[in-house]
Amino acid sequence: MAEIVTVDGRSYVRRNPLGVVALSFITFGIYALYWYWKINDELRQVEHDDSISPTRSLMAVLFGWIIIVPPFIALWNTATHVAAFERRVGVTQTVEPILVLVLMILLNIANGAYLQDHLNRGWDAAGGRRPTPSLPAPPVPG
Repeated sequence: MAEIVTVDGRSYVRRNPLGVVALSFITFGIYALYWYWKINDELRQVEHDDSISPTRSLMAVLFGWIIIVPPFIALWNTATHVAAFERRVGVTQTVEPILVLVLMILLNIANGAYLQDHLNRGWDAAGGRRPTPSLPAPPVPG
């Protein structure tokens, strides 16, 4: 289920990472393309960076396979923008762009969950929410 998060007076969508994977699978990848365009657009807005072009990134992923390199550059740049956003809002464990490339080669469908999870951490930090811990806290001795 998606939630609306307000950052600097603008609304952004905090999506369920597994929902991104499921919808991408169910729609035979069509949702993944929409999602990829949308997160790049959200990053452009939240970072106030007009050099981020959602359409150019989507075209690189769609048609760049003809010359092999552009999809890798596009995903690297998206992961770099997510990491920059996370650092700006104070998230300590940021996305690793190299892992995005490895996932792209080995298990591309996992990229959606990985990037969306990190984007959600940024939305939580920017929106003033406490991020939900990935792992349970260790027991306190005593």
